[in-house]
Amino acid sequence: MVLLRRKITQIHLPRPFCLLIILLVTVSCASQKARVRAKQVDEVISTARTFMGTPYKYGGTSRSGLDCSGLTINAFRSIDLSLPRSAEDQSSVGEKIKQKDLQPGDLVFFATGKRRRQVTHVGLVTDVRRSTVKFIHASTSLGVIETDLSQDYYAKRYRLARRIID
Repeated sequence: MVLLRRKITQIHLPRPFCLLIILLVTVSCASQKARVRAKQVDEVISTARTFMGTPYKYGGTSRSGLDCSGLTINAFRSIDLSLPRSAEDQSSVGEKIKQKDLQPGDLVFFATGKRRRQVTHVGLVTDVRRSTVKFIHASTSLGVIETDLSQDYYAKRYRLARRIID
């Protein structure tokens, strides 16, 4: 018996089958990225919440006292992400997003000083439900607290938002 040995040079698969495989790989990668992002956001928010009740201290970055940017620095450090020291410098990091597109983990920036356009305060979005957005921040009078973004004081001083975790 003579056996013929042929080299296989091409494999022909039906086009719908190939498209299905490509779709499955793409969806799997996208859902994996979403899971990683969700885990990082949860870690950042839970770290920030461990500082609840910590007193405000200008320039502070520890549990004995911290300011708003010190809070966000500590929160994002939990996922090995470094942020600049000031709220103003943090306001140029990440992707700028619209207020209607806010998600937990985003940073929100405010102009609370005498200059109405200069960013002086930062908070971390912790919860978004319908039109209610909550954020954690270090208040000069109350220390680290969670606040509703629609509160008159913050709504009037809101300037922009950034997404740090993509």
